[in-house]
Amino acid sequence: MQIVTPNFGLIFWQLVIFLLVLFLLAKFAWRPILLSLKQREDSIDSALRMADQAKLEMQQLKAGNEKLLADARLERDRTLKEAQTMANQLIETAKTKATEEGSRMITQAREAIQQEKNAALAEVRNTAAQLSLDIAERILRRELADPAAQTRLVDEYLKDVKLN
Repeated sequence: MQIVTPNFGLIFWQLVIFLLVLFLLAKFAWRPILLSLKQREDSIDSALRMADQAKLEMQQLKAGNEKLLADARLERDRTLKEAQTMANQLIETAKTKATEEGSRMITQAREAIQQEKNAALAEVRNTAAQLSLDIAERILRRELADPAAQTRLVDEYLKDVKLN
């Protein structure tokens, strides 16, 4: 059983070596290890803060993009509405102009027809008057070729004329 129970000398030297190693580690190794752990912790914290900041920036950019997209949609809708309004105005203007032009052309055509009608009637009157004169002249020449017919005609005219 002596193998399992340690000897006092063994425990003493193990304790001395342990304390020596502990002193050497505390003197030379603990500070660099703790410093490196602190630096590592600081870099991890910094990376986490940067990740959170990047996440916030991404959310802000996403919100900005959504706002820009909504603004673009509103602008598109407004532009389409303006274009539709302008198209309707152009159509109404074209209809109005076409109606006015048609009315003006109809009025001009009526005036031209009336002028042509009046000219034709005047020409018919002139032609009828000329024909009447020609016919009257021929009749008078035939009637007045005889001196007795001339006297009879003068007498008839005198009977028709009433003197006061």
